[in-house]
Amino acid sequence: MMYAFRYILVGGGMAAAAAVEGIRRHDPHGSIGLFSQDRYPPYSRPPLSKGLWRGKRLETIWRYKDPVALGVTEYLNATVTAIAPQEHRIHLADGRSFTYDRLLLATGADPRHLPGDPAGVQYLRGLDDYLNLFRLARGKRFAVIGGGFIGAEMASALRDQGKDVHMVFPESAILESILPADLARAVSGYYQDKGIHVSAGLGVQEARTADGQVSLRLSNGEELAVDAVVAGLGVLPRTELAEAAGLYVQDGVVVDRFGRTSDQDIYAAGDIARIPVPALGTTLRVEHEDNAVSRGRVAGANMAGAGEEAVDAPLFYSDLFDLGFEAVGVLDSRLETYADWAEPYRRGVVYYVGEGRLQGVLNWNVWDQVPAARSLLGSACATPAELKGKVPLG
Repeated sequence: MMYAFRYILVGGGMAAAAAVEGIRRHDPHGSIGLFSQDRYPPYSRPPLSKGLWRGKRLETIWRYKDPVALGVTEYLNATVTAIAPQEHRIHLADGRSFTYDRLLLATGADPRHLPGDPAGVQYLRGLDDYLNLFRLARGKRFAVIGGGFIGAEMASALRDQGKDVHMVFPESAILESILPADLARAVSGYYQDKGIHVSAGLGVQEARTADGQVSLRLSNGEELAVDAVVAGLGVLPRTELAEAAGLYVQDGVVVDRFGRTSDQDIYAAGDIARIPVPALGTTLRVEHEDNAVSRGRVAGANMAGAGEEAVDAPLFYSDLFDLGFEAVGVLDSRLETYADWAEPYRRGVVYYVGEGRLQGVLNWNVWDQVPAARSLLGSACATPAELKGKVPLG
């Protein structure tokens, strides 16, 4: 049997929920079908490694409360196996098919796994992962593998819960890929001051589970026994459906300022989308909440004929104990950087410069200055020091 929707959303995360909002702003009545492999309706993902560990209530994470009132038909635990663009049709694993006028791809990303995918290692991507980790948090000793966003946030959250935390990562410092070397070293020292054991420059060679514990053998031969392990090793965009449908994919599904893919009736948003950032004259794939929500909303509006353009560089942020930041643009520690500190390593702004232009801005414990940072992106500067004071330090 074949069913028809005006709008089909493939994926059930933040981008899809935002697309519902965008559609309803311009089309109050068009039918919407949402197809998600998750067993839960759309929810916010950042609290899984942030707020839920610090007392935020679980019921606050849902992106909307009443799909019926919004005219959304949800298909949860549903796997879309193929998109047929010429027929404007999707196919499900259970044999059903659905037609659409406009379609949004918001399939998100999957976590990278350790080689061999050893038992006893928990990854954090969805709500069930969080719930399982929360159950495991009855234990005392934790290993966190990875020194990026998820690793740094989970180590902080677990330590705030009074857990013994051991971080293991191959880089020389926490958040080394995005922070200037001196700031990354300062963050690693700060984590150690908070009581976290930091094993930098090491990998995990083997993980074994026995008697309710996980034993890790590190690349230096050290054995580490813990009650639970959480790995934050980055993600891979789920672009398989897009590739099979013949859409243009280049480390993400390439979209224009309206969120359209190479097929004019198919849009994409969230982790899988490679978006244009006009201020930088380039495209980026951004794995953060603001991108999913802002670009998902624009894509939904344009599916309903709005003609809106998304031009701002997305915001991303993180919480690390009582440190935190908001940032825009490209944060790459290989770029030339200039730090304008009010208090070294505690409060300031870091500017990232490449090819004579400002590529990114990191507001480190400096808040409510994202518009100022965005306004500077792409501006010419002969030296990073020319940027001193451009973003107010408060």
